[in-house]
Parts: sequence; structure tokens; C-alpha cells
Amino acid sequence: MALDPKFVAEMKEHLTEEKKRLEGELSRFAKSTGTEGSYDTQFENIGPDPDENASEVEQYVDNLALESSLEGQLRDANDALQKIEEGRYGICENTGKEIGGDRLRAYPAARTAL
Repeated sequence: MALDPKFVAEMKEHLTEEKKRLEGELSRFAKSTGTEGSYDTQFENIGPDPDENASEVEQYVDNLALESSLEGQLRDANDALQKIEEGRYGICENTGKEIGGDRLRAYPAARTAL
């Protein structure tokens, strides 16, 4: 049974909003590489003091981890939007069966059924 077009449109809207949110979050501390969904964390130079340098490194490491997580979420959102365009949205990548509407409501970028 194919997903209801109204439901798919709702999920597309949600995924588009999520994509914008993620790109906004990433732009706060990282710069786009020009490749869709790829960012480079910027190293913030606070000052020459050794204590400031330690803070810079700590912030950079934290931002790297956050960048990786946000990029993964952005990649999932982009993949789901691509699947919507191709008419493959809501199909489990492991089984080829339809992913349930409840699962997609909970996580619109879901790749697999539970």
C-alpha cells in the first residue's frame, strides 16, 4: 500500500524545515565547503593567552563533534527529500517494505522499519 500523498507532502514540509534548521545550526560555527551538506568547523581565535588557547581548542573539539552529528542528520534529511522526489520515500532499505506512518512521523528521515 503506497503512502498517502497528503502524508508525504506533510513529511516533505517537515524535512525541508529540518534541513533549514540544521543548515542554520551548522552555519553558526562551520563554513559550507560548497558540497551539499558538507561543512568545515572554523577554529575561533580568542587570543594569545595560553588559557584562551585551551578554551579555543576545547570549543573546536566540541564543535567538530557537533558538526559530525548535524551533518549526519542533514544527510538523512537530504536523502529523504531525494527519495520523495524519486517516489521511493517510506521504503525500508533493508526489506523493501513500507515503513509505517507512525515511524515516519516520529522520524521522517527513517531509512528502515523497526
